[in-house]
Order: sequence, then C-alpha cells, then structure tokens
Amino acid sequence: MTWLKPISIDEHAQSSYAAYFEELEARLQDPATVRPELVRDTLALALHGRPYSVLLADSPLLALNLDSRNITFEAEYYMATDQERFQRVKPLLWLWKSMDLSPMGQNPVFGIPLRRVLAGFIFNSVGRDFKCWQNVEFSVGYNMDVGNDVVVHRNVLLDDIGGIELHDNASVSDYVNIYSHTHSVLEGPDVTLRRTVIGKGARLTYHSTILAGSVVSDDAMLATHALLRGDIPPHGIAMGLPARVTRMKIRDAQADEAAGYDVDSAHLVRVPDRKANPQFPDPTPNQTRLPDGDAALEARAPRMEAALRKG
Repeated sequence: MTWLKPISIDEHAQSSYAAYFEELEARLQDPATVRPELVRDTLALALHGRPYSVLLADSPLLALNLDSRNITFEAEYYMATDQERFQRVKPLLWLWKSMDLSPMGQNPVFGIPLRRVLAGFIFNSVGRDFKCWQNVEFSVGYNMDVGNDVVVHRNVLLDDIGGIELHDNASVSDYVNIYSHTHSVLEGPDVTLRRTVIGKGARLTYHSTILAGSVVSDDAMLATHALLRGDIPPHGIAMGLPARVTRMKIRDAQADEAAGYDVDSAHLVRVPDRKANPQFPDPTPNQTRLPDGDAALEARAPRMEAALRKG
C-alpha cells in the first residue's frame, strides 16, 4: 500500500494539461514532425509567451538558444555516443532540461506527466507510470531501460552511456549518481563501458553512488552516502565507503526464490564490457599497486578484495 495520498487540482487546469500532453505525444509520433522546430516553438511560447518568429526578431540570441541545433550536449563530444541515435533524442532532452527550470517543470502535476511522455521517445524502453522529478541528468538518454512504476527523485545523475537498467518498482532517491563508464587510472581517454543494473524493488538512498558495472539485486538497498563498486545480493543492505553488505532484510526467501528473481547478481548474465575509444581496444589491465612498505595494508589487502567481491 502506498504511503502517498491523492491530490486533485482545478478541473479546467487538469483537462488543459491532459489535452496538451495528448497533442504533444501525437506530434512526436508523427514522422513528419521536425523535432528541433517543435521544441523551439514550444519553449518560445512556454518560457517567453511569444511565437518563435517574434522572439527571433526581438531577442535573436535568446531565440537561437531555444533551438537544439544551436546548442551542444557533453555527450556529443564522446566517441562512445551513437551520434545518429543521439540526434533523434537531443531536442527532447533539451525540452526536458529547459522545462525543468520553469514553473511548469517544477509543478509535479505538469512536470511528471511531461517527462513521462518524453521518456517514451527518449529511452530505449520505459514501462507504465514512470515518475521522474525535476533536474535529472542523462548522458545520452537512449541507453535507459526502465520498468514499471519506477521512481527517480530530484537532482539524480543517470550516466547511461554504457547502459542503465531500472527494473520494476526501483526507487532512486535525491542526489544519487549511477555510472556506466569508467576511466583507466593511467590513461584518461581509455574508457570502458559497463552496463549497470538496478533490480526489482531495489532502493538507492540519498546521495549514494553506484559505479559502472555494479548490480543491485531485487529488493536490495544501498544506504545513504554509500559508494557501490560491486554487487548487492537479493534483500541485501549495503553501507559504507566502499559499500559492503552489512544486513539482510527479513523476507520469506523460499517464496521469493519460488517466484523467481528478475535480477540476482549471483546468476545474472552480464552484458560484455565495451571499449569506448578505438585507441584502447584491449581490456584495461590492473594499473595500481599497494604503497611500498605498508605491511599492514599488504596484510589486509586479500580480506579487502574478498569483501569487495561480495559487495
């Protein structure tokens, strides 16, 4: 049972919002729609109350920055970005980001349905009732796979360049960072893409960080400010820097196992890592060692590595 209560707004406002989303979705489904023009026209009216042509004549620099063809995203500079796919979603990411900074984007009864519509045309896949709050950042957007009833809260970074999966009922709290790429410690341009998977009903709590290739299994939880650089088993609670499993939720394990897990880190078939830069085609070898003469650290190293492998 949800702990949230329903809230209603003025019927005229609600019907106006619903009509707007229906029209926007229809236009995005129309192959004849030129997405950059749709977005610039939408932003001119929504943010400045004037048609784009009028705004262009009055304030050309302002108007030009509403057109996604005149701006760049960080992802466009990456070798790993599929430029053709990104150009399809770029205008919609610009609309998402720009509207988040407006009163409409800050209004949950308008902003959340707007993002839900846009997600259907940006993400690789998205299920029902996706709920995304304001100021969420993506790397490319098109490498997101999102299940049913997923919630993403404010100021989250979803670095999906290598792929992110958020399975049914996953919850991502405010200021969480989820990564799917990693850099060599010796050669910054040597980038490895690793798919990061968040299981069914998993919870990532405030300000936690999930590094590339990590797997958070079904019903698992990552604690506040924790840094995950491995896996969490089903029902596990991981805490700390780096995170390790310190508690297990009390669940009916037999019933869960009988029903089957969507994501169990022990049995998940992993998507192979990919290299983002053709100058570094081979797997990155181990490039660090323990400090010289640190006998205590040397003695602890095997236990530390074993703990990290367990999550």
